[in-house]
Amino acid sequence: MNNYINEHRERFFEELFSLLRIPSVSSEAEHKDDMKKCADRLCKLLVAAGADMAEVCGTAGHPVVFGQKTVGADATTVLVYGHYDVQPVDPIAEWKSDPFEPEIRDGAIYARGANDDKGQIFMHIKAFEYLVKTGKLRHNVKFIFEGEEEISSPSLPAWIKENKERLACDIILVSDTTMLSARVPSINCGMRGLAYMEIVVKGPNADLHSGHYGGAVANPANVLCEIVSKLIDSDGRITIDGFYDDVVELSQAEREMLSRAPFDQEEFEREIGVPGVRGEKGYSSQERRSIRPCLDVNGIVGGFTAEGSKTIIPRQASAKVSMRLVPNQHCDKIANLFKAYIKKIAPKDVTVDVIEHHGCDGFLIPVTSKAYKAAAKAVGEVYGIEPVPSRGGGSIGILAEMQQILGADPLLMGFGLERDFIHSPNESYLLDQLFKGMESIALFYKYYDR
Repeated sequence: MNNYINEHRERFFEELFSLLRIPSVSSEAEHKDDMKKCADRLCKLLVAAGADMAEVCGTAGHPVVFGQKTVGADATTVLVYGHYDVQPVDPIAEWKSDPFEPEIRDGAIYARGANDDKGQIFMHIKAFEYLVKTGKLRHNVKFIFEGEEEISSPSLPAWIKENKERLACDIILVSDTTMLSARVPSINCGMRGLAYMEIVVKGPNADLHSGHYGGAVANPANVLCEIVSKLIDSDGRITIDGFYDDVVELSQAEREMLSRAPFDQEEFEREIGVPGVRGEKGYSSQERRSIRPCLDVNGIVGGFTAEGSKTIIPRQASAKVSMRLVPNQHCDKIANLFKAYIKKIAPKDVTVDVIEHHGCDGFLIPVTSKAYKAAAKAVGEVYGIEPVPSRGGGSIGILAEMQQILGADPLLMGFGLERDFIHSPNESYLLDQLFKGMESIALFYKYYDR
């Protein structure tokens, strides 16, 4: 595919930039029309690449793009999933260039969505185009690009259920993740699930003077800190009753296979600016953030936080808490266990409410599967080194639901790198990764069969 990329390189940039210029921010109502504009643009690119059809499908929220190419009733069917919505750009002052005017510098494309996920779905469209135009496509290919991944895909499950037969496939191919390294490539064979909760502690009916009432009534902020401090013990274990009941312990052989991934502990600490690490006893930093569950406070609000001082006892304090779950743990069950535990440890001199915001289950694809082996062969051929299997620490909740609804496994061939700063100012995507991704995806079709 190298020659095809070189021949059409400038056109590829023009087409990708046409997507990146559209501010398809799903979480902001002012961009509703931009969401439709981006979906329409993707349809045109799919048809131009060789799809038999492509259409914008309405949902309860932002639209879904569906396209397909049929080569034969008996051919293996690949369903390509991705998303065209992007994160907000704030803080805008930290961008070195306009987030919606893509710019190439230092061997990378800089723009919001350059990696996550417009750049990565573009790789699939171009690999598909190459296979069609050169007469090498031997699979049926379907595309589903949603506009709500960045807001937890609220409308997509219902649409998938309504279109289950239309979406029937043998494998779900996804590029919405990162590699461990450009030097040592990896293929993601699983993702963690998520349960996102909020603890709200309510005390007096108004903020109180801390001199007049301090020491005489429970302070919601103090109580919240007490509750949070009881969620993890000194060994880094989550203390919620029954939390680990469904966690499947990996064998030593499985842990050794995953440990093949290169990892420098000192570099890890240096890059994120910490003097040391902590986590569940008996596991490495890599294992703690991939194959083990975890609990983190994502934010705390309560009382006076502006400049200066104000001596009050706040009437309310709250904390947002996320729990990353490993496959076999179910978000609904964990949410209920969390609620029960908080109620159990909450003191009686305050009111404590627990709010369940959203959640999803994790998933795994075995490294012995034909799809994984085909991806490994393709990536190894392009990068010149056998990729290592990895587990993603994050969550793509819709993939577990698609797996359940469609009965097909997701395979994550992601080509982003940690340096790309997705969700942050100055998001980027290395040109080398963009083009190697196209090559690897094209070779996947060559080597994959059900």
